[in-house]
Amino acid sequence: MLTIPVRQVGEAERSAVERILDHDPFGGAQVAERVATHGLSWWRSDGRIYGYGSRRHLESLCWFGGHLTPVLASPAAVTAFADMILAEERGCSSIVGRADAVLGLWERLVPYWGAARDVRPYQPLLVADAPPAVAADPGVRLVRPDEIDLLFPAAVAMYTEEVGVSPMGDDRGRGYRRRITEMVRSRRAYARVLNGEVVFKAELAVVTRHTAQVQGVWVAPHWRGRGLAAAAMAAVVRDALRRVAPTVSLYVNGHNERAQRVYARCGFRPAGEFATILF
Repeated sequence: MLTIPVRQVGEAERSAVERILDHDPFGGAQVAERVATHGLSWWRSDGRIYGYGSRRHLESLCWFGGHLTPVLASPAAVTAFADMILAEERGCSSIVGRADAVLGLWERLVPYWGAARDVRPYQPLLVADAPPAVAADPGVRLVRPDEIDLLFPAAVAMYTEEVGVSPMGDDRGRGYRRRITEMVRSRRAYARVLNGEVVFKAELAVVTRHTAQVQGVWVAPHWRGRGLAAAAMAAVVRDALRRVAPTVSLYVNGHNERAQRVYARCGFRPAGEFATILF
């Protein structure tokens, strides 16, 4: 069987790219937001999008930047994307997306890239499209611009706990702080503040016309187990559905059964499986 060559796609194929992204509005949300914001001109964005399929029928996509994300990638497309990626040095910090494609890519890349720092093969992808039955915590609200200094330590704690490394890095956290600042200024960052302390936080890290994807959900360690999370998440979901997008989505580590129970109480239902490879 002949392998269809992979190519970088540009603005001339934007309608075909958007068709694929619309076909998987939750699995391809991170890529869809970048396309909506920057278009397909490589010099305007922080990554490139490669396509698999003929020019008459684009079948699959792969975002290649700080993250590597396949979208609607068939086994044949995974093989072709892997062959293309191996011709370049690894510059991404993770591979993330639908589990079948991510794990297929990793199987082909690991002999050349070496061991990953962490492999998370099972992360349920969840979606909610109606207000939760759980009563919302009235104390959960959008973070104000003058509260960035209050939110930032909680964001660092969440990132370090979830990813396994500190976001402070070589730049002393300036890049991560810019990201948090942008979340606050774009009215995507939520928190519950008690006595000057952030005890709950979450962000709408990705927003498209189809969904608002929640990331960075965190409860302060000494507040865990007190029933705070469900009402707090209900407040986030209600506001996001009312103000931002017709659905709310997220993915969660498969071993985190407590979080999955919270999300189920807030009306989230399964929409597939993600996987993440961290470097």
